[in-house]
Amino acid sequence: MAGNWARWQGCSTGNFLAWSAANAQQADTNHAKYGKGIGTAVYWYMGGPGVDPHWNGTAAEASDWGAAQAKQAISAAARDHVTYPVLFMDIEMPGIRPALDNGWNRVYTSPCSGVTRSGTVTPAIARAEFNGFDDYLTAHSAYKAGVYSEPGIWAQIFGTGSAAHIPHTYEWTYWPETADLNDAPHTWCLTGTATGTCADFFGGVTGSSPYAIMWQWSGGGGVRNALGDFDQLRS
Repeated sequence: MAGNWARWQGCSTGNFLAWSAANAQQADTNHAKYGKGIGTAVYWYMGGPGVDPHWNGTAAEASDWGAAQAKQAISAAARDHVTYPVLFMDIEMPGIRPALDNGWNRVYTSPCSGVTRSGTVTPAIARAEFNGFDDYLTAHSAYKAGVYSEPGIWAQIFGTGSAAHIPHTYEWTYWPETADLNDAPHTWCLTGTATGTCADFFGGVTGSSPYAIMWQWSGGGGVRNALGDFDQLRS
């Protein structure tokens, strides 16, 4: 995690930073010295339009809020010596205060208040933020934009129409998944399990798309195992 919207905004809750400098150094050594792995890759934990301190309900402001987060993500990535070319937007609703939906469905009185006010975030406004992040990242860095989410959450935020359609954006999905580490993936499917336990991408991307690049097959979405997160990356 390169950064977190709640941490950036100075909130007293939700401002965790999932980052290990030691692990990043190990990954970079494996990549640079031994030609193994991808080095360090990062994501930015996104705050939706509803936690924008300058919220006014317009697509233009949502785009600016996305761009402001991209600017922070680029700065953090430079500090973290990131080597992987895709920088991911983490778009989810994990039920963590101060904003249980991270501001993707509801509008809050301020970023850290946890108090909702009148107004909702439409798929079009959410997509304006997404585009603002993507456009700023592309214009101001060498990174390609990616997104971490899953089909159900994606539909809750962006709907099922044009606002949800991202067939040319790199994706990291966390659905479906397992806590049984004996069922490690083969291609995009868990081995030894029933039909329907294959990686499910979203927004018009399928497992056969070159934009389907990563699958968190254990440890995402609240699933727990004894060892931690496991992800499969397209080589």
